Amino acid sequence: MDFSSAVVAGIPLVLVVIGLVEWVKRLGLAGVALNIVALAIGIGLGVAYQCSIVVPVDFAGWFTAGVYGVALGLVASGIYDAGKSIISGGGVG
Repeated sequence: MDFSSAVVAGIPLVLVVIGLVEWVKRLGLAGVALNIVALAIGIGLGVAYQCSIVVPVDFAGWFTAGVYGVALGLVASGIYDAGKSIISGGGVG
C-alpha cells in the first residue's frame, strides 16, 4: 500500500496517528494498550480518508477502506515502536 498519497492539508496521516498515540501516552496509557490505540486511530483515520476520496458503496469498497485503515495503524505502530527502540538504545531488529 502506498501511504505517500495519504496526506491531509500537507500532513501525512501516519504522522497524525503517531502524534495522537504520543498524546494518549501522555494521558497515562502504556504498554500494549498503545498499540491497540494506534490500530484504532489508524482504522478510524484510514477509513475516513478513504471515504473523503470516494464513499464506498459496496462490501469491497468498505473492506478496502478497512484494510487501508488497519495498514495505516500497523505502520504507525511499527514506526512508533521502532523510534522508541532507537531512542532507548535498543536498535532496530
